[in-house]
This record gives sequence, structure tokens and C-alpha cells, in this order.
Amino acid sequence: MLKFASADQLLDICYEREASDIHIVPNEPATLRLHGRLVRLEEYGELSPADTERLFREVAPPRAIHELERVRTADFGYTHSKARFRVAAYYEKGSIAINFRLIPYRLRSFEEIGLPDSVKRLLHLPRGLVLVTGPTGSGKTTTLATMIDYINENRETHIVTVEDPIEYFHSAKKSVISQREVGVDVPSFEEGVVRAMRMDPDVILVGEMRDLKTIQAAITAAETGHLVFATVHTTGAARTVERIVDVFPHEQQEQIRVQLSTNLVAIISQLLLPRADRPGRVAAFEIMYVTPAIGHMIRERKIHSIESAIQTGQQLGMISLDNHLLFLYQHKLISREEMYRVAQNPEDIAARLGEQLPETAMARQAV
Repeated sequence: MLKFASADQLLDICYEREASDIHIVPNEPATLRLHGRLVRLEEYGELSPADTERLFREVAPPRAIHELERVRTADFGYTHSKARFRVAAYYEKGSIAINFRLIPYRLRSFEEIGLPDSVKRLLHLPRGLVLVTGPTGSGKTTTLATMIDYINENRETHIVTVEDPIEYFHSAKKSVISQREVGVDVPSFEEGVVRAMRMDPDVILVGEMRDLKTIQAAITAAETGHLVFATVHTTGAARTVERIVDVFPHEQQEQIRVQLSTNLVAIISQLLLPRADRPGRVAAFEIMYVTPAIGHMIRERKIHSIESAIQTGQQLGMISLDNHLLFLYQHKLISREEMYRVAQNPEDIAARLGEQLPETAMARQAV
């Protein structure tokens, strides 16, 4: 049965079908993630371990080949004729498997990703920490790329990014932009942030705050007069604050609460959900701006009060995840099932709609 002639042929299919990912696992057909669902390319047959290794070697730079041999996993970027791909290669059952994540060349506008215009005011701030959070595959990288592009078009700044790998390529517009890749241009996120502060930056993008040292470096950069953007793998503003504080040893947590209360300016949390009106996905957002009241909550360990502060901060442009889910449902952009599946307080949504909580949502609450 026909197999892929080349990795580029496979990536062409991903691009043309508008898939977000391709999963390559030995002894299985290549599988697309199309609008959140898995679609197997059965017509091309199963890929043998030799096939998956060949595909990997076609796209991998020498350093990634060495890294895969050394630590059994490797992450890198690959430039295709129609798009860039973030590649995660790894061993499973002794053979090479690969995930390709499609990154379009074209940067999207605020309107295209559904990000409210109120967020633009953050992009004119001289300093502070802005976090974009959400699970893997929720569109954090695209949101950050859109915000960096806005700054690039509208402000005269020096933007330094530290990424693993570089996903969206930015060309200088009004700003000067320096993009550094972990493992290629700089050894780690922490080192990248520390070194960036010596490069006369105005804006620093940290691709991911993975550990204590990187979090501390990002907060310090914001504290010393830079506008810092970073991602965290959490859902919701309150959980994000808790996650950051919990990374630190108990004796440092009081200090980090104080630093967050004065340097954190916003948390944008997002999910990508299947659309109900047409093929594709739509983003659901929770947006929190750190007011003096929310800063006090962070400092005084009253994280549980943040959700209600977001609810009462709508006039400031804040929006809770559940309110945005309800908005998307009422505008027929997502299904009722999706709304209840990801809602933080499904009982509250059911009460507002004047209906009973679906059994599936009740089961999720019971877990």
C-alpha cells in the first residue's frame, strides 16, 4: 500500500486540510487532528518503524538527531514551504514517533482569534508581567504572536523572545525584534531571560515558565522595568496564581505573593473548542486585570476571591470563563455539551439558563 513519499508530502496534506497536528506512531496510519478530532489517513497505510525514522531524519537538524539519541526525545522547528511546524520526536516501544504542530506563516489579528480590544491597552504598558495560560493546544502561542505583532506594528521597542522552539517568525516593523531559541541560541529559558535584560530590551517574551528559576527571572524582569509576556500550562486566573506560588519553597512563598501582587498586570486564560456553526475551533477566554483589590487578594492569600472579583470587574474589561462560554453558546458558536464540559461552575450556568444540569456535567462534578 502507498506510503508517504516524503515528510513534505505529509505536511502538505496537513496544511491543505487545515489540521492543527499530525501524529506519527509506528505501525499506525498517520493521524491528523482536524478541528479537535482525530482523522486517520488510512488510505496511506500503516507507517513502519523504518518509515517513521525516515520521516524524522528528513526534517531533523543534526542537533535534534543527537538529542533524540541522547535523551530519547527532541523538540525543534521545521520550515515547510507553506507553514512552519513545531516538531516533537520521541521513542515509544523502541521506535521513533513524531508529532507535528502546524504554525501558519500568517499572523492573525485580534478579531480573528476573538481577543477583546481591551487587551490592547496592556500592550502599551511600560512594564509588568502578562501571563497567557491554558492547556497544551489551546492557542497560547498564537495569542502571544498576535500581541507581539501588535507591539511590533505600533511601538518603537526592542522585543526579545526566548522560545523552544521558535514558532512564529517576526520581521522588524516599528520595533526591533530578536528571537532566541533554547538549545540553539541560548541554553535555557532562565538564562535567556537573564541575558535578555542586558540587551536593552523593552519587551521580553518567555515561551514557557517551566520552573522556579525561569519564573523568578521573569518576575524580576518585570520588576526592573520591562514588559514581560509568558505562558503557563494552567486554566483560570486563580489556579495560575496558585500554581506559580506553589512552585516556590514555603519560606519564599510570602515574597513571591508580594512580587506578583505588584508586578502581575493581567492573566489571559484560554481554551480552544470545536465550533458548532461551521468546521473549525473558537477560543474561549478568561481575562483578569490586576486591580488594587486583586493585588490585595494575591498578597493576603485570598485567591478564592479572585473569581468573584473577575465577575464584578466586567466594566474594566474582565471576563470570566463561564460568562464567555455562555456568550459563545448563546451566539450558537459552541454546543451546549461543550459549554458544560469545560465550565468551571456548570451548576451556575444551568441556573442562569433555567435548566437542569446535564448528567454528563453532573458526572464530571462528582469525579
